[in-house]
Amino acid sequence: MAIDIDISRRLGDRMIAARFVAGPGLTALFGPSGAGKTSILNMVAGLLKPDRGHIRIGDRTLFGDGIDLPPEARRVGYVFQDGRLFPHRRVRANLLYGHHLAGPADRWMGLDEAAQFLGIGDLLDRWPHSLSGGEAQRVAIGRALLAGPEILLMDEPLSSLDAARRGDIMVVIERIRDELKLPILYVSHDRVEVDRLATSVVTIGE
Repeated sequence: MAIDIDISRRLGDRMIAARFVAGPGLTALFGPSGAGKTSILNMVAGLLKPDRGHIRIGDRTLFGDGIDLPPEARRVGYVFQDGRLFPHRRVRANLLYGHHLAGPADRWMGLDEAAQFLGIGDLLDRWPHSLSGGEAQRVAIGRALLAGPEILLMDEPLSSLDAARRGDIMVVIERIRDELKLPILYVSHDRVEVDRLATSVVTIGE
């Protein structure tokens, strides 16, 4: 499934623009901090509106031609840099929040399957504050997958983790890329991550 992006947006004195087509696999948006990579993900997710252009996933238009779908209608999963789990919900409820976001016809993974795939079955009754950084990111990834997305957005999901946990989460990301075949737009300014994970690279800010 192709992701066709041609957008621009002025933020203050900066113009943020991207024009590319991403195919299957993991497409890394690579560039220095402050180049606008996260803003591009936010435009795809519907959290920030472009000034012009279009965003299409396959034959669906998310933005452009008079269309501007709300975030919940875009079928886009988003994994943030800091996880953003709901602190007042146990892990199971955090995961089910994603599940309830998806319409029954759009769901392609259930809670038990997600827990097994991510190795988080023993965490379901835990509170987010009791999780390690790596555990919390696994749960955040599970919540995004359970929302039935057609694509997955990942905004520097390894940046807050130590080296060992970074390696663990990279294995998870590789499995999503290779086993689930879910297209991923992945923001990073770390060349080592990009070289290991990316199927293709789009340079932002140069």
